[in-house]
Amino acid sequence: MEHVIGIDLGTSAVKVLLVDWTGKVKGECTEAYPLYQPYSGYSEQNPEDWVEKTITALRKVLQVSNVDPSSIVGLSFSGQMHGLVLLSENNEVVRPAILWNDTRTTEECRLIEEKVGRDKLLSITKNRALEGFTLPKLLWVKKHEPHLYKQVRTFLLPKDYVRMRLTGHIAMEYSDAAGTLLLDISKKVWSEEICQALDINIHLCPPLVESTDYVGTLLPEIAEKTGLSKNTKVFAGGADNACGAIGAGILEEGQTMCSIGTSGVVLAFEQTGEREFGGKVHYFNHAKPNSYYIMGVTLAAGYSFDWFKRTFLNHMSFSEIVKRAYQSSIGANGLLFTPYLVGERTPHADADIRASFIGVDAIHTSWDFARAVLEGITFSLNESVEIIRASGKRVDTVVSIGGGAKSEEWLQIQADIFATPIEKLKNEQGPSMGAAMIAAYGCKWFPSLEHCARIFKDVEQVVEPNSRAVERYKEIFEMYKEIYLQTKELSKKLKAFRR
Repeated sequence: MEHVIGIDLGTSAVKVLLVDWTGKVKGECTEAYPLYQPYSGYSEQNPEDWVEKTITALRKVLQVSNVDPSSIVGLSFSGQMHGLVLLSENNEVVRPAILWNDTRTTEECRLIEEKVGRDKLLSITKNRALEGFTLPKLLWVKKHEPHLYKQVRTFLLPKDYVRMRLTGHIAMEYSDAAGTLLLDISKKVWSEEICQALDINIHLCPPLVESTDYVGTLLPEIAEKTGLSKNTKVFAGGADNACGAIGAGILEEGQTMCSIGTSGVVLAFEQTGEREFGGKVHYFNHAKPNSYYIMGVTLAAGYSFDWFKRTFLNHMSFSEIVKRAYQSSIGANGLLFTPYLVGERTPHADADIRASFIGVDAIHTSWDFARAVLEGITFSLNESVEIIRASGKRVDTVVSIGGGAKSEEWLQIQADIFATPIEKLKNEQGPSMGAAMIAAYGCKWFPSLEHCARIFKDVEQVVEPNSRAVERYKEIFEMYKEIYLQTKELSKKLKAFRR
């Protein structure tokens, strides 16, 4: 039996997944690497750590799976988005990689808006200038480390760098390139207009390929270190959110995914790439060729629940808190929570806004507060669902993954607030499974990614919305949306009193 491998290069670790043609996991391995934060707002990693740990994980997954290395016919990648890896003429790393969660580039974001223009930027890239994107990082290095910038001959994103080290082939695929703020999303070319406006040599931008494109085989020395065959086919892969969407089967119109981890993501499939959202949501090329996805982000989703547990109910398990919270009434007995602990992204790109409990009464119990937190996180995610629906798109079903899918009660809250059926997957593997599916499609196991998803995706449960709860939540959601408008100026004033 043949096998493929999906490699997910995350922020804290690389995960390698080995699967067969039915999507059954035959082996997995995770290897962690350090994150460096030398100053406030800085977040960097050593690209060599990614390479070393990926090689180690590949070797170990062979050992734990016990499969014949010659049966592994292909592999592909998923990776953390936006990270800047600068390479010299000899493809040597010029400086540590600056990651997606690095926030040093606020001035560069304003410079982009000034030089390119907000409307022009949106028309080309479909996204606003935010600190997380790659272009502001490139401009920061140009300004603050000109001696290093002079050495740069090209730049890559994290998983593209690892793929280059494994194959010797330099390229960037569209789903990750879309997060650089340099790609013309619709035309699928690097934007000469943006490069000229910011005095960036367009030749620094690497060649572009599709996520499903074959880009070579393993270098002999990599094959020897990992134990894999040097004939193993390598496919370009995709950004982590795009691969997570593939793994959840978000490949056709009407399909949407809700992922609740530390942050929360609502992601919807989009075919045309022509809708206008004014930068309220992210708009990227999908790893499925010639398609796109729309994505809204709640910065503190699971993080809000984790904060509440640590601060008030640290002696209890998450599952017990959720069960007790669910016994409170819809609307948490007249209590609302906004999950703005670290600011917010969608639809309010506001770094200063902070969380609120509204309507606190002497009658409220710990479980009312806990339910308010669960509902507030879901309300915030529903703002992204609402934007997607307002554009004319269908939201037929929502696949729930991450922490929000681990609880029957929270799944029901999602179904009721989103007013749509919620699918829970039986074997959720996230972006690494999406990467494996790209390899499976690339190896011609299936005629399309959609066919692959029908085999690999296994729905364990569908939670239907309760009509009475849906109507109640619609009313409460309208009140929830007023809180931001009423508290944003107060949050800015209170900032001066935070340590």
